[in-house]
Amino acid sequence: MNIEKKYLKWLNHPFMDEDLKQELENMDETQKKDAFYKDAEFGTAGMRNILGAGTNRLNVYTVRKATVGFGNFLNRKEGEVSIAIAYDNRYKSTEFAMESARIMASLGIKSYVYKTLRTTPQLSFTVRHLNCDGGIMITASHNPKEYNGYKVYDKNGCQLIPELIEGVIEEIGKLGGDFIEAPKLTDQQEKLINFVGKEVDEAYLNEVLKIQLNPDLSKDDFKVVYTPQHGTSLKPVKALFEKVGYDTVYVEEQCTFDPAFSNTLVPNPEDPDAYILGIEYARKTNADIVLATDPDGDRLGVAVKDGNDYTLMTGNQTGSVLIEYILSQMQQKGIMPENPVMFNTVVTSDLGEIIAKEYGVETEKTLTGFKYIGDKIEGYRISKEKNFVFGYEESYGYLVKEFVRDKDA
Repeated sequence: MNIEKKYLKWLNHPFMDEDLKQELENMDETQKKDAFYKDAEFGTAGMRNILGAGTNRLNVYTVRKATVGFGNFLNRKEGEVSIAIAYDNRYKSTEFAMESARIMASLGIKSYVYKTLRTTPQLSFTVRHLNCDGGIMITASHNPKEYNGYKVYDKNGCQLIPELIEGVIEEIGKLGGDFIEAPKLTDQQEKLINFVGKEVDEAYLNEVLKIQLNPDLSKDDFKVVYTPQHGTSLKPVKALFEKVGYDTVYVEEQCTFDPAFSNTLVPNPEDPDAYILGIEYARKTNADIVLATDPDGDRLGVAVKDGNDYTLMTGNQTGSVLIEYILSQMQQKGIMPENPVMFNTVVTSDLGEIIAKEYGVETEKTLTGFKYIGDKIEGYRISKEKNFVFGYEESYGYLVKEFVRDKDA
């Protein structure tokens, strides 16, 4: 089908969403071509695309189609199936999350949905904590405001590895057509949609608190500036810092859950422009460190006081500092496990590996993508051949404990 025919099919569809219909009516030829020249791709990280009308966009129809495919993939398992669903602060995130829950209910799958936004690592934790068979996270991570995305997780709270993604793509391919209509749920199906309570928040926070190696260390002379970049990490980070007693200054302009990311040039802690306001706050308050997380709370960036100014650390540097601290403390306290292993990716620098070797910790390299690290962790959990002590990648993603299987800021 050519682009014009696809366009007219969408424009004249009897159940077309009104906002999308208006967008279609206002499209010029260039916009039509970009919106319809291909289907939105479901790749190794799920879907991530510009929001809008068309087959090459993220919208309620492409989300429904992906969800039916993922649901049918999960239903290959015999017996009851359940899924956890969370979402970040982006445009349409809440709508896509609830639409996913309704589609899953129509397929007989129980869902556990958050009523308000949560981080990606908490979604990973929730899958594991509630013994779900999979998870959906509606997020486009640190991409610009025009984007949203759809990430899928396995029963271990790990993003699907390629072999599993192929199964989802196969199921999506069986559907045909562009439109999955909104399901009309029976009363019994409606009961399959459950909302997650505060007890999961508390369970996650308690696990995070256990990470501390020196909880009684004085924090009186250490000041932190923190920015969530308008994203999901504000609440969990604030709760955590209040519990542990850090003197924290919050970048107020970036603490609103704003899908337009109005007060940051770029919501990506890998980019120096994300720290402009944070460093201004740090200079005014003489802070020791600036911490920045991306909108879905899985990446962490650090700027440290360096003389009279602040220097942004790379992901490789931050990972290496964490490795030195964690492994040195484990060794001093006599809590280093037998056969310890650390994971990083093939594009990560060798510095962390050199440090780990000094503490008798083996390093294993994986392909790029934290799903491969999560998969390695699960493999050794089952085989018990080695014990995980740390995982990281150069793109500002780190994991200290295995109660989460994705990077966790």
